[in-house]
Amino acid sequence: MPILPITYVSTSTREMSSWRTSKPIIEYSKCTRCAICWKFCPDVAIDLVSDPSIKSPNEKFSSLEAPLINLNYCKGCGICATECPFGAIEMVREEI
Repeated sequence: MPILPITYVSTSTREMSSWRTSKPIIEYSKCTRCAICWKFCPDVAIDLVSDPSIKSPNEKFSSLEAPLINLNYCKGCGICATECPFGAIEMVREEI
């Protein structure tokens, strides 16, 4: 595994969504399951899951784990959308 930025206290223990203004939405028809969004998420809000209901744009990607965003822990920073090389993640304004 490549070297990743780390924190000494897990951010997965604290819900961050209360002050979020935008949330990421994954368009799975564009997602190649490269896991770049997972790698760069500073809040450990993206899980890689094996879910056959999440369709892949190409059969060669179907065996890879798909990213799934846990919105309870996402603070809406948009790093995942910025880093996605395929434009599969869009930041959408949060509804109040």
